[in-house]
Amino acid sequence: MSNGGQGLIEVTKLQQQIGNPDWVIFDCRFSLADKDYGSRAFQQGHIPGAHYADLEQHLSAPLGSGQKGRHPLPDVDALTQFLQGCGLGNDSRVVVYDDGNGAMAARLWWLLRYLGIESVFLLNGGYGAWQAAGAEVTQAQTDAAQPASPLMVKANLQMVVTAEDILEQLDSGRFTLLDARAGVRFRGEQEPIDPVAGHIPGAHCYPFEENLGRDGRFKSAAELRQRFSSLPSDSSETICYCGSGVTACHNLFALELAGFPVARLYPGSWSEWITDTSRPLATG
Repeated sequence: MSNGGQGLIEVTKLQQQIGNPDWVIFDCRFSLADKDYGSRAFQQGHIPGAHYADLEQHLSAPLGSGQKGRHPLPDVDALTQFLQGCGLGNDSRVVVYDDGNGAMAARLWWLLRYLGIESVFLLNGGYGAWQAAGAEVTQAQTDAAQPASPLMVKANLQMVVTAEDILEQLDSGRFTLLDARAGVRFRGEQEPIDPVAGHIPGAHCYPFEENLGRDGRFKSAAELRQRFSSLPSDSSETICYCGSGVTACHNLFALELAGFPVARLYPGSWSEWITDTSRPLATG
């Protein structure tokens, strides 16, 4: 699923699978400014058969208990229980969507891949494209389904790095750090969310929204290859981060669409990095 746009699904293809129990759909709408927005929007209308996946209830661990960063990775058992309760089995095909730029959906796409689930597709253009096509929407609650086979997962710890991993290799040149935040945050000119501004030294600024065209759909694989063309040809040591490990998944998804080898995620990202004042910071 790493080449040729295979990670994307178009509205017309998804319409053909509505009602197919082998396909499980997740609505990932969420707003940091209004944390009940996603569930309200879901109740007002969603793609038939979709289940609601909340960024902070389902796709992140609760803050505290030694966790650092604003959106720690969820507990694997808790996430697995949620997914299985939505009818997900190992043979399922999964579609994720939101109604913004795809960042929330990309977080669940990455988490599913992290658990070893390969057939995961992101709806190109999201809920907006679904509505624009005049496709069916519903307010009906999706019944929990029993998957044909139990969901057996194992987290792939090779897909993540820690702050300690980065700090240890910071000056070695062994990896490339991609920061998915906007340039003004990367440079430290504005910081609307975290208490400290700037970026991890040596990181490159690749704002995630530049993976999309003006229509809100992902750029072609060729355009994305051009976007990331300055990366080393072997990007197995490419590490993506952002503010809290969410929008970084958008860059991970785009890198796969472009045909690059699988990169890794620093889940704690900038919001964790700055919790230890001994870690170096950069601006500009």
